[in-house]
Amino acid sequence: MKILTILGARPQFIKAGSVSREIAKRSEIQEIIVHTGQHYDANMSDIFFDEMKISKPDYFLGIGGKSHGAMTGQMIEKIEEVCTNEKPDWVMVYGDTNSTLAGAIVASKLHIKLAHIEAGLRSFNMKMPEEVNRILTDRVSQILFCPTDTAVENLKNEGYDNLDAKVVKSGDVMQDGAIFYKNLAQKPSCDTQDNFILCTIHRAENTDDKQRLKNIFKALNEIAKEKQVILPLHPRTKKILSELQIDTKNLTIIDPVGYLEMVWLIDNCSLVMTDSGGLQKEAYFFQKQCITLRDETEWVELVENGFNTLVGADYEKILNAYQTNTAFTSKELDLYGCGRASQKIISELLAYEL
Repeated sequence: MKILTILGARPQFIKAGSVSREIAKRSEIQEIIVHTGQHYDANMSDIFFDEMKISKPDYFLGIGGKSHGAMTGQMIEKIEEVCTNEKPDWVMVYGDTNSTLAGAIVASKLHIKLAHIEAGLRSFNMKMPEEVNRILTDRVSQILFCPTDTAVENLKNEGYDNLDAKVVKSGDVMQDGAIFYKNLAQKPSCDTQDNFILCTIHRAENTDDKQRLKNIFKALNEIAKEKQVILPLHPRTKKILSELQIDTKNLTIIDPVGYLEMVWLIDNCSLVMTDSGGLQKEAYFFQKQCITLRDETEWVELVENGFNTLVGADYEKILNAYQTNTAFTSKELDLYGCGRASQKIISELLAYEL
């Protein structure tokens, strides 16, 4: 069996790494990895692949920094060339990026079987390009690997029982990765105090909205009077804070860190505050309570089970959540597959071939 894996952003490589390690155990499977270049990332050097124990891409398409239409169109053209050359049995895509959608369109047009990992996730916000990408990708997939019961239910509600597609609850490959990388974690160079809080802010809905950003940082400054708040921050967001003259004096602001350093920060913090989708789950994997600085989340099971509190950018809600949610709610639940998602995915693909 030949699998062509399409990836475009660093988080996708980290997720795919878990599946690639499982594929490497099977002599009957060959994997070809295509990096579209959607997100240029200076951290993705050869050192990144070596440290992360991830296979290097076989193809680098170098398509990034363009409009949605230009980027997706050029990806379709280049991925089609690779598929015609390689003739894979499966195209495998992850999540909801433009690279995901481009891979899905090529597979469907060339009649190559498509496997979608992280299928069935919905924010129910069609203004998000990611929501459009994931819905369209799901619709043309032969196997939909859902990380959660909620994702399976979403597809059921959309009529997938009546479509020629197999829906599988595989668990979440991010949990496989968290377990694997915990032992490789590296402490970042910044000073850390006991029981520090880890915070990340990067979503445009927060960084591009002056009032939301002010509310969030007002609350963070207040919290930082009691506990150290470590905030790895993108230069663009730093610039916005400076332009708006937003007070950050109580916060420990550091440059963005690599994934292995981020794993160390998650594992050693007392609480996570974030607007990131992935970090909400990673907080749960490392048994940390999470306060989510967004109005909605795809990971509703974390909210329903008390591991995650949605507060948006409301100053009072942020402070209230901080005061009441510092201790992890310990429950014996299998929400994401307990680290066996990659194994399940590869077993299902092999069984599908028979």
